[in-house]
Amino acid sequence: MNANDTYPRDLIGYGAAPPNPRWPGNARLALQFVLNFEEGGENSVLHGDAASEVFLSELSGPPAYTDRHLSMESVYEYGSRSGFWRLYRLLTHYQVPVTVFGVTMAMQRHPEAVQAMLKADWELACHGLRWISYQQVDEATEAAHMQQALRQHQQLTGKPACGWYTGRTSPNTLALVATHPQILYCADSYADDLPYYDYHYHRPLLMVPYTLDTNDMRFATSPGFTTAGQFFEYLKDAFDTLYAEGATSPKMLSVGMHCRLLGRPARIVALQQFLDYVYQHDGVWVATREAIAQHWQQQFGPESP
Repeated sequence: MNANDTYPRDLIGYGAAPPNPRWPGNARLALQFVLNFEEGGENSVLHGDAASEVFLSELSGPPAYTDRHLSMESVYEYGSRSGFWRLYRLLTHYQVPVTVFGVTMAMQRHPEAVQAMLKADWELACHGLRWISYQQVDEATEAAHMQQALRQHQQLTGKPACGWYTGRTSPNTLALVATHPQILYCADSYADDLPYYDYHYHRPLLMVPYTLDTNDMRFATSPGFTTAGQFFEYLKDAFDTLYAEGATSPKMLSVGMHCRLLGRPARIVALQQFLDYVYQHDGVWVATREAIAQHWQQQFGPESP
């Protein structure tokens, strides 16, 4: 699909014959782990927002309060204070390449965690200035937030962000991302099992799709997971399906994690079980999203306009 098409969506993609990504080592599957670091950047009247956060917490259907919501704040604080370190210990023990979706306001409030990520040589992708919904935020404000986030990200990490993920996007998000040539890839898509180029903007935008199903957010949504066993089985089924397909048509699998969700003691066992299972298999390339994007760009450059 090219930029001259009048309908702005691509419902065809790679069709019946997706390209062979030729993953390094002829891997059957590229496996990628994302840790969302959002705590301290969520909606809060302390941050100048109109109301408290309502999304992805232990609280069931919480209202948006126009004053501080101490229970919600403490749920998020758990992720930053405790959940992050539990996940960090496990992931570094297994030497897993990790991509962090880092909200810069959250990173500013926890420099020790940022230094630990850098020490582990994790990829730090930019998750925006705030962990809020931009659906009804005007374009100028979103553009300013994006610019500020990229500037702060470089200050906090020592290098520019090559990956971007807003998460709660607006109709303007992808067009704004495309205006920043430093961004190698954008993760604000759930449209495929392989990277692809989006040609609807002033430059081809390399999309490395993310996932909302092999994702611990399902512990905080309905229908969702209630036990670690359910999450492990779901991850295993996704892995098994794509690994089998990978004999002839290799794909990519992303696993989404949140400090305040999977970092809970009753849930993290799912991640440990999954890592034990994965490492029993040959032909799996466990990589950061940056490495996957670089590989894709090298193997498949964008088409000429």
